[in-house]
Parts: sequence; C-alpha cells; structure tokens
Amino acid sequence: MGSLADRFVPYGPSHWALMALIVVGAVAFVAVGRWQRDPRTSELFARTLAVVILLFNVPLLVYRQLPAQWDVGESLPLHLCDLAWMVAALALWTRQPPACALVYYWGLTLTPQALVTPAFDAPDFPHVDFIEFWGQHLLVIWTAAYLTWGVGIRPSWRGYRFAAAVTLGWGAAVLAFNSWAGTNYGFVSRKPDNPSLLDLMGGWPWYLGVAAAVGLAGWALLTWPWARRSASPIPS
Repeated sequence: MGSLADRFVPYGPSHWALMALIVVGAVAFVAVGRWQRDPRTSELFARTLAVVILLFNVPLLVYRQLPAQWDVGESLPLHLCDLAWMVAALALWTRQPPACALVYYWGLTLTPQALVTPAFDAPDFPHVDFIEFWGQHLLVIWTAAYLTWGVGIRPSWRGYRFAAAVTLGWGAAVLAFNSWAGTNYGFVSRKPDNPSLLDLMGGWPWYLGVAAAVGLAGWALLTWPWARRSASPIPS
C-alpha cells in the first residue's frame, strides 16, 4: 500500500489537471467532428474511437475478474459509469438514437458529476485504479461532446423518455442486487463516503427520490432547447 502522500487528493494537482483535460479534450473532439465533411471519414473516426474505448476498458474489466482482484462490491460492471462506456462504444459504432441519447444524458450530467465530486479513494497517477477511473469517465464525456456538437446528433423527447426509463430501471435492478449481495453499486443503497451532491438530498431512501426528480428535471432542461429548435418552422 502506498503512503498517504501517494493517494489521490480531490482538487489536488492531478485533479485540476484532469479537469482541464476534460475541457480541452471535449473542445478538440467537437472541432474534429465539425471538420469531418466526408461521411466515410466521420464513420471511420467514430468507429476507431469506439475500438479505443473497448481496448481501454475491456482488459481492465477482465483484470477486475481475476482472483487476486475480485471483489463482489467493486469488480462487477454495475456502476452507471460501467454501462456508460459500453453504450458510448455502441453509439459511436452504430449512431443509433437510443444509444446516443444515453451517452448524451449520462455523459454530460452523471459522468461530470462523478469527476467534480469523485467517489475515488485510491492511489494517484500512475496507479491502474487512477488510470481506469479517470480514463473511463473522460472517454464517455468526450464521446458525448463529439456526437452532440461535433457530429450533430441532437437529443429529443423520445430519447429523453428512453434514457429516463433505462436509468430508473437500472437503479431499481441495482438496488435489488445490492440488497441481495450486500454491495453498494451506483450508491443507491447508501451514499459514498466522499462528499457528493447526494449529501444535500437527505438520508436514505429519500435522496434517491430527490436525485431522480432533480436529474429528470435537469435532463428536461437539456432537451428542451434542442427539441424546440427542431420543432421550429423553417423560414420560407
């Protein structure tokens, strides 16, 4: 085990560097998406990024299943961020609206929240836990930015309803699994030990309802401008 000085510190130098990398990377991916005029070039880039996401995450997922690393409370891909990278790869490869909707809502709200108030108590860079946690989240955010502002795949109310149903269904399923296995995937059974926005939402189970209401309202606000624009009549 490393010394206390070797551990990740929220809002320490590595955290601020990563926050800057989020912004710089997102801007770069948007610029690349807008620069790509040839649909074949755009498709090739998107699918290459999908492969990069898989090559980054799948070996780490397999690594977590090894006997020396296995922990029923950590090794299973049941956190929303685990599903997010899988959906991000699918959205990049297929550009199907349901997958793109999930990447938009998860990648631009839930994933950034995990980076601003990270539930991460592990060694700092270059430990594998650090690289896994931050790399996984950064790739999802960059994918959301690329598909939304770079490629131009916009959210819709249909996508909003789909994302809401999938997210609420995930929460119910994970809550049931946590109850059976004694785990806390998704932090739906108790709040994380690290400070987070959930601390402002009351105790369990009340914070689940508050988080759902705030999240759905926020997603609606993130949908309305795009839906309003697409519904506006085209000037003659």
